[in-house]
Formats: sequence, structure tokens, C-alpha cells
Amino acid sequence: MNKNTICIWYDTQAEEAAHFYAATFPDSHVGMVHRSPLDNPGNKAGDVLMVEFSVCGIPCIGLNGGPRFPHSEAFSFQIATEDQEETDLYWNAIVGNGGAESECGWCKDKWGINWQITPRVLIDAMAQGGDVARRAFGAMMHMQKLDVAAIAAAVRG
Repeated sequence: MNKNTICIWYDTQAEEAAHFYAATFPDSHVGMVHRSPLDNPGNKAGDVLMVEFSVCGIPCIGLNGGPRFPHSEAFSFQIATEDQEETDLYWNAIVGNGGAESECGWCKDKWGINWQITPRVLIDAMAQGGDVARRAFGAMMHMQKLDVAAIAAAVRG
């Protein structure tokens, strides 16, 4: 096990989610699937309890713990994209697989996990600060899925 691993609580769908992430994002995979050795409040003996997986090289564990703790925007994956094609690819995969659109480049997958699909043009503009950051941020505030060309135009002024 890695020294630091993100643990994400699912109701019962950790394995399904892990396979979706592995099929959608580069440098992602599904590792070991651990079954519950005993009945417990979230599982019966033999049910999938934990799934080891990675998303873009980040090690994660999906824990099937039952419906007790719902997800919120307090946790999200941020995926940096190079261009509109890559932005569209990830956004459409998440939203098109039962997810939902949100504001400012955020969307939610069908398991309730939040994602920020963020073009590097926005990341770079924010790092520059000042008027460039204000213009890029202002453009972003009116979008759901981020529009790379519109953000780049805002950066240029």
C-alpha cells in the first residue's frame, strides 16, 4: 500500500466507478478488489468492500461503506486539460455516463464524485495573476463546461 492514498466512500459501487475511471483517464487502472470477510453495517460477507485504483497516477481506494456519507463539492478531482478536445472528452465522458453538469468547469459523476475539468489556459492565467487572472476568471464564471477559446480570448484582453 502507498504511504498516502485517497479513500473515497461509495454506497456499493466502488468497483464500477473504478473501472469507469480507469477506462476514461490516462495513467489510471484498477488494482486489487477486497471482499468483506464478515457481515458489517455496509456489506455482507463476500461483497466487494474495497477497490484499489488510480486516477491519472493518483492512488485511491474505493470503500463500499453504504449510504451513510454522501459526497459533496468539498472533495473533487481536478483534471488539467491541454485543449478543447481533451476538455470535451473528459467532460462528456462524465456527464454522458449519468453525471451532471455544474458551473465553472465542475461536473459530478453518477456516483456523486465531483470533477473539475480545467484547461491549462485557465490554470496558467490564474498563476499570472493581475488583470490576466481577472479576465480569465471572469470569463470562466459564466460557463459550465469550460470554453478554451473564450478563456484564451479573455487572457489576450
